[in-house]
Amino acid sequence: MEPTGSEGTRELFEDYGGTVADGFPSIHSPVRHTASGTAYLRSPGVVLLAKPQTNVAGLAGFLEGFDASLRFPGYLDDPTPLPGSSQLAKTAGQVCYASFGARRTTNENAAKYFERLTSAGHGSVLEHASFSFLLYGISRSVTHELVRHRAGVGVSQISQRYVSGAVLRFVERPEYVEDAELHRLFEERVDGAAAGYESLAGRLLELQEGGSGKLSADYKTDARKKVQQTARSLLPNETEAPMVFTGNVRALRHIIEMRADAHAESEIRNLAVRLFLCLSAADPILFGDYRVEELPDGTHTVTTEHRKA
Repeated sequence: MEPTGSEGTRELFEDYGGTVADGFPSIHSPVRHTASGTAYLRSPGVVLLAKPQTNVAGLAGFLEGFDASLRFPGYLDDPTPLPGSSQLAKTAGQVCYASFGARRTTNENAAKYFERLTSAGHGSVLEHASFSFLLYGISRSVTHELVRHRAGVGVSQISQRYVSGAVLRFVERPEYVEDAELHRLFEERVDGAAAGYESLAGRLLELQEGGSGKLSADYKTDARKKVQQTARSLLPNETEAPMVFTGNVRALRHIIEMRADAHAESEIRNLAVRLFLCLSAADPILFGDYRVEELPDGTHTVTTEHRKA
């Protein structure tokens, strides 16, 4: 495996089609269609929706309340700006030891500050900074694994009980892309799933309109829900299941370490690598100890010496 530093990380971000707009990185995934028109995607899409904004100036009243000889207000005059997430975590750590005076670690040395914390396993201050993402181009197989990470995260996932077949899309596994026969079988399968869903939903709707007791409902919303919750039973794990996913930095680091590992399942590893690339673009300090490595099959993994911070 060939490791890459921060420059290699940026290059991979760009190779994956990554862009940054107004400080918010994203890696989009193009939509493809079978000959029959069934929509599918081949890679995860990752869009940063929210990140910390830190009001360090708001500390003024607090810092001015200490003995003037401590020179605590000088904390606000640090000339080196940090990403809001790094600043928040650093300020939280410095509150613990009242490290606001002249001998404090300045922002210029923030990377070394966090390296000391993560190398010692003192990652609690990382829990203050959270990032929110839109994740799409991911299958139900992936989301079933991702939602197992409950500590420090929030999940809002599409409900196939409440959405119609008009938004059905599917995800092609990376193993199918390079093999013509596996790709053909995938397209046949998702075409069949889409057609089967439409046919089943149509039949259920007919039964509902005919007064079927189990499908009857007083309101249109309930009526659609009863049809869709029944029809979704035939959808495969290859069905796309987009979500908004929020995690604090400590939780996100754990997810990267587990799911971008060389031994992780290939589909979720594709997602975790892209998640890391967007996080590294948003805050290269809090994720600066990670390195991307290329595997023999041309895919990538992410490693760090400071696991489980």
